[in-house]
Amino acid sequence: MITLLADGHEKPIAGAVLPHGETVLGWERKPHGWCRGDACVPAFRAAAAETAEGVDLVAFAGLLGRQVVADLDEGVIAVGEPADLPLGRAPEFGPLTALRGTKVALVFWASWCGCRYDLPAWEALHTELGGYGFNVVSVSLDRDPEAAREWLGEVTHPAVVDADGRIAELYNVINVPTVVWVDEEGRIARPQDTMTATDTFRSMNGLSSERAVAALRRWVIDGDAGTTSRELRAPTGDERLARLHARLAAWLFRAGRGAAAERHLARAAALAPHDLAIRRGLMPLNGVDPFGERYFALRDELESAGIAIYRPLPDWQDERV
Repeated sequence: MITLLADGHEKPIAGAVLPHGETVLGWERKPHGWCRGDACVPAFRAAAAETAEGVDLVAFAGLLGRQVVADLDEGVIAVGEPADLPLGRAPEFGPLTALRGTKVALVFWASWCGCRYDLPAWEALHTELGGYGFNVVSVSLDRDPEAAREWLGEVTHPAVVDADGRIAELYNVINVPTVVWVDEEGRIARPQDTMTATDTFRSMNGLSSERAVAALRRWVIDGDAGTTSRELRAPTGDERLARLHARLAAWLFRAGRGAAAERHLARAAALAPHDLAIRRGLMPLNGVDPFGERYFALRDELESAGIAIYRPLPDWQDERV
């Protein structure tokens, strides 16, 4: 038996070749091809993934433009999101769908980041600007949901925990705090930016919360997003692959298979050394203090390589704003 990690779910499957007659990643075999809703993969293309024994899961995912990392020795396969998601629209998840018709600030944070102390300020903005048709949705990148929940006790805004890293993958989030603005039609109004709601750690990150919050208010009240960039920054193939290795590493750590998990974590770090959402985010599952020496060694490593911890620098930090 193999565990399939895909589309935010864990599912047991008999093997990497699925029997004929089963749905595959939500797609169903019909006479003219494989279909999911109105979308179809024609039969002549799907034939490349079909065998006498069944449907090759890895090959079928490839037809859909989805990367796969399989560790059959450990009995787990992870399937990533499609590579051709529209960059100008906000990928749907959980509470975001229900908030269509309002402006939304997606606030990515984690308990292993000082930005956890900004949550009350984001809650205050959610309340203050709610009358203008605005909502905050906070997304914790904690791999352990319990670590996030202790910081969410007082919030009323929609909050989710991205324990499997799927939302971070959809929005190409490589560190926290990261904020994405989504307009009333579900379009990206401002892509992934480092943004703080307080100056608690300004001495470390150099960011002005006053300017950032002023820019947010202008967008909510006046409709001025202050940028011409209206698409999410797309991940590279290596970044996408790194997130799948991280997903396997998290699953293996939880299963008590530390040696196998560390192999996948090392591969993820090699593919995307700058991705702190992976490298720091998995530290707690590995028994490592995310505020300790290993984290500061990681910071030194990235700074020595010329890789910025907080990037890209939002233009509201410029004197023009």
